[in-house]
Amino acid sequence: MAAAAATAATKGNGGGGGRVGAGEAGGTRKKKGPGPLATAYLVIYNVVMTAGWLVIAVGLVRAYLAKGSYHSLYYSIEKPLKFFQTGALLEILHCAIGIVPSSVVLTSFQVMSRVFLIWAVTHSVKEVQSEDSVLLFVIAWTITEIIRYSFYTFSLLNHLPYLIKWARYTLFIVLYPMGVSGELLTIYAALPFVRQAGLYSISLPNKYNFSFDYHAFLILVMISYIPVFPQLYFHMIHQRRKILSHTEEHKKFE
Repeated sequence: MAAAAATAATKGNGGGGGRVGAGEAGGTRKKKGPGPLATAYLVIYNVVMTAGWLVIAVGLVRAYLAKGSYHSLYYSIEKPLKFFQTGALLEILHCAIGIVPSSVVLTSFQVMSRVFLIWAVTHSVKEVQSEDSVLLFVIAWTITEIIRYSFYTFSLLNHLPYLIKWARYTLFIVLYPMGVSGELLTIYAALPFVRQAGLYSISLPNKYNFSFDYHAFLILVMISYIPVFPQLYFHMIHQRRKILSHTEEHKKFE
């Protein structure tokens, strides 16, 4: 999940460096792009996803203006958030069939980790939906995805404005820690309710002779952020310097 929070930055390692979505080329090397039909599909996909996350952003603003408070804004965008975040599962298919040059395994991890947080934590533990931490990661994700899908759309059209490129490789400096903090705090808030209800846990004895403690699993998920977050964050910083400095050098020679 820590990896998935970093989708505002570069291709690099996928999650930490920014999930490789539809239409982004690798690094600074020129790769063969998708064919005309695949490109048209990817443009449509990215436009729809950009619009979807814009709907979420507008929904948040409208709910805030109507209520005059940022508390419990999740309920105002719950349905589109679930729909468009779950829609990102198509990115795994894009990688699997080869129209996007990215690792299927890495993309699967990044996408599924967000889907997990939405459905297996926030949706399943109703008590956390009013937590401010949910709003924290929702805002981080929303800004990140608007920029990311816009980046892919313009890249596919071979007309990428520098402002969007700069935003993609810069705003993660704030958005990544913000998203990770929201995710961790939301999982932490869910722990007592998960333990009390025995949510998704399997206890012995049973005919399969198998046990699973979902509460302990969530704790392990939280612990996994400790080694992952610093590595991904500093990798993104390195990628930002490389990509933006390359852009500046290219401008000088134009």
